[in-house]
Amino acid sequence: TFGTSSCGENQFPINSNPFQRNPTPFTLHKILDGTFLSIELSFSYEFLCIVNVSKFKVSKKVRAMGESIRILVVEDDEDISALLCKIVRKKSYNVQPAYSGTEALLYLEKQKWDLILLDLMLPGLDGEAVLKKITEKGPIPVIIISAKNEKETKIETLRTGADDFITKPFDVDEVAARIDSLLRRYKQTHVPQKNVLTHKDIELDTEAKTVYVNGKEVALTRREYNILKLLMSSPKKIFSKANLFESVWNEPYFGDDNTVNVHVSNLRTKLAKANPHEEYIETIWGMGYRMKF
Repeated sequence: TFGTSSCGENQFPINSNPFQRNPTPFTLHKILDGTFLSIELSFSYEFLCIVNVSKFKVSKKVRAMGESIRILVVEDDEDISALLCKIVRKKSYNVQPAYSGTEALLYLEKQKWDLILLDLMLPGLDGEAVLKKITEKGPIPVIIISAKNEKETKIETLRTGADDFITKPFDVDEVAARIDSLLRRYKQTHVPQKNVLTHKDIELDTEAKTVYVNGKEVALTRREYNILKLLMSSPKKIFSKANLFESVWNEPYFGDDNTVNVHVSNLRTKLAKANPHEEYIETIWGMGYRMKF
């Protein structure tokens, strides 16, 4: 039973630290299907005590916005990183901390990012080198947040590819406002390339022959890729199995439904693995397939 109480019914044995006998409260946030739980816990020598639980709902609109925006925070100081991540989460955006330049590059290769908050004084690969790698990957908005406040440093990073520069110590509200401003500006001015087809969070690059779903690259076979490309080229059109077969296999269709069914099923599985909360292809019974809106 969860509720507000002192240690009593709401206590559970734990493997405690024998040197920590005084209770240490903290707050845990958990989201599931749009519901956040704010749980205040207290550790003692022998028991974990649940002292307060509150639940609140988050609207679908806010959740959708958070799911669509991904921000990478590159900062080696754990306290500053935690504060920046808190600012981002408060805006309902998804956030990923990286504590070194090398770690940041790994995340850059792993998926696409809508914005990057970048410190300059990083262990190993410094922020200037990371910034150059970011600009090589394409138009990704970058805000430098650094204690290096020399005029020459600001000018050089802005010329290299940074969009904004915030000097430490920073104001929390100013950082939040600049994040929103930069995201809004990029959304208004950045026009997708003509060789990229998009539907929901799918990005299909017809030139590079790559597919990203929810920011993650999805490996498709040649025929799976061609099926998805055909469907995305006319997302509202219903493609019959004969249409798909003759367009993708370049052979006459003799009614072999199983071949098309298996490839579409495999494609759906791979897309769902990248984002299990979304459906992309729908079956129009007796007619064929099309992209789902």
